[in-house]
Amino acid sequence: MVQEDKILDARGLNCPLPILRTKKALGELTSGQVLKIVATDPGAVKDFEAFAKQTKNPLLEHAEAAGEFIFFIQKA
Repeated sequence: MVQEDKILDARGLNCPLPILRTKKALGELTSGQVLKIVATDPGAVKDFEAFAKQTKNPLLEHAEAAGEFIFFIQKA
């Protein structure tokens, strides 16, 4: 599993809040650092895939466990 530098808890938030908070959190990281996001919105998978592609911040890994979606995004 990927080692994160910061964790963002987006559980209970619906689109677009997880993405907006991720954008803000990534702004606080330096290039190469990794943000772990935990979300419960089922739409988050498509949202984060599109976000990573559009922003060029690599989506290193994502998984689903116990109704939670976990994403690891590296700041470009």
